[in-house]
Amino acid sequence: MSAPAAVCGQCLRHPPAFDRSFTGFCYRAPADQLILALKFGHRTALAGWLGQQLFDAIPAHYWQDDAPDCLIPVPLSKQRLQQRGFNQALEIARPLSRLSGVELWPDAILRLRDTAPQASLPLRERRQNLQHAFGWRAEQGVLPAGRHIALVDDVMTSGMTLHEIATMLKLNGARRVSVLLAARTPSPGDAL
Repeated sequence: MSAPAAVCGQCLRHPPAFDRSFTGFCYRAPADQLILALKFGHRTALAGWLGQQLFDAIPAHYWQDDAPDCLIPVPLSKQRLQQRGFNQALEIARPLSRLSGVELWPDAILRLRDTAPQASLPLRERRQNLQHAFGWRAEQGVLPAGRHIALVDDVMTSGMTLHEIATMLKLNGARRVSVLLAARTPSPGDAL
């Protein structure tokens, strides 16, 4: 029998809409430099390694007992996608899909509007920045209803982006939403 999952104080006070999360790394040196090199240095080969590390960090029973029906990368705004030339969450999701055998739905979620980068905003403004920013792409041909959906992203800081997407998915009937992250910023008080 495994130990119960740890839940941070912030999640206890304000539970996120997603059901569970798995993280490959804590977002601090040296992992932070790898993700920055991927995102801003266009070192897309790092995405394969990050996807492998994330896969290795997720307990095998997750993929066996209640595997998600699909992996969906967190979408970028059109403007950010044009500037960067790729979506780092999609690049991490590709090897994760291959390794897990879970189908990748790269275009199932869309950004309905551009938003300010979350990292540039104070915590209290992040939720408002993302309200109604995401939608389900109806022409995908399938609905989230009854499905276990796993969202894939590079880094989670406050969790507001993932919370908003999970909220939208659950409003559309998703049974469960998991979050699979290459890295997560440390919570205040985490041991360094």
